[in-house]
Amino acid sequence: MIDAAIQALARGEFVLLYDFDNRERETDFAIRSDAVTPAHIRQMRKDGGGLICTAVHPEAAKRLGLPFAHEVLRACSLVERDGEVPYDPKNHSSFSLWVNHRETYTGVTDRDRALTVTAIADEVKKSLNGGGHDFAAHFRTPGHMALLRAADRLLDERRGQTELSIALAAMADVTPAVTICEMLDDETGFALSKEGAMEYARQHGLVFIEGKDVLDRWESQKSQ
Repeated sequence: MIDAAIQALARGEFVLLYDFDNRERETDFAIRSDAVTPAHIRQMRKDGGGLICTAVHPEAAKRLGLPFAHEVLRACSLVERDGEVPYDPKNHSSFSLWVNHRETYTGVTDRDRALTVTAIADEVKKSLNGGGHDFAAHFRTPGHMALLRAADRLLDERRGQTELSIALAAMADVTPAVTICEMLDDETGFALSKEGAMEYARQHGLVFIEGKDVLDRWESQKSQ
């Protein structure tokens, strides 16, 4: 199934990515950011219902000057404390800045968010290819697209949806910017169950994959 997920991501299709039974126990829509359209944003907000975010490779985040939110807010008494994230007590959250593209209006519409996401992917690609970039020239904060900065050593350091999606992008050899959104359950108010996400995948012809599948391929590639 990992190969099907890699191929689907490379084609610009959604992949349903479940993390781990002992972590968030959530399934996210995941799609390469340079392929996102307003229709993808609409599907995520209507069928997913969680927070739409864009995960960015750590090296790109450094080159673009994207900090972790907890670093920016260190002086704020509300900032998360060490060990306070219940699903991942050894790490802090991966949130960076919240941005809008400067050509958006409110920034929250499907079209505005799609513009922001694809422009983020373009900046990530240019930064990693050694091209010129000026993130501040194209984006403003606060905005409506949450940026997630993957851990420096990816799955060797942290095993969240951020790192799983960026690792999958690396395997697919696409620009390592992936837009994700949690799938929620309208009836229970909690995350959609793994079984519910698998059924959605079957109904919509999408690939469903678990974090352990990504991790196994990651470990296998390291050993080669």
